[in-house]
Amino acid sequence: MSKSFISVQQQDFDIKYESDQLRRDASNIGAMVTFTGLVREIQQQEHSPQQRQELFLEHYPGMTGKALQDIAVEAGRRWAIPCCRIIHRVGALQPGDQIVFVGTASTHRRDAFEAAEFIMDYLKTKAPFWKRQTDASGSEWVEHRDSDDMAAQRWIK
Repeated sequence: MSKSFISVQQQDFDIKYESDQLRRDASNIGAMVTFTGLVREIQQQEHSPQQRQELFLEHYPGMTGKALQDIAVEAGRRWAIPCCRIIHRVGALQPGDQIVFVGTASTHRRDAFEAAEFIMDYLKTKAPFWKRQTDASGSEWVEHRDSDDMAAQRWIK
């Protein structure tokens, strides 16, 4: 079983600090993979791209934390990662803001890379977050994307 740090929070995070914590939490590692997701400035609409003004994320605290922990546990079962870190922000975010951090550590790079990809794919499809985006024309809830489901399909055994 790997050690995991999970946080769902409004405040921003420091990538260097989180990477350093991941390194301190792991022992005998040869690889670390980190991913930081950002709020995109341009959102695709049916007919033309729109300048995003805000992305607002809602969640159910107990359910979301458990879902993220379950994803981390499953990653630890599939790959030899002694630890991972998952941070996902909620609330009002602006274009360019950091929204998610995933860090994995392993003896070998392949496990670290694949575990990080798995975590991100499952965050997009299994974690209970709801997104509302605002642009000059108003606000709307972001619909689930089929491309996210397709990406997660590769992990189904």
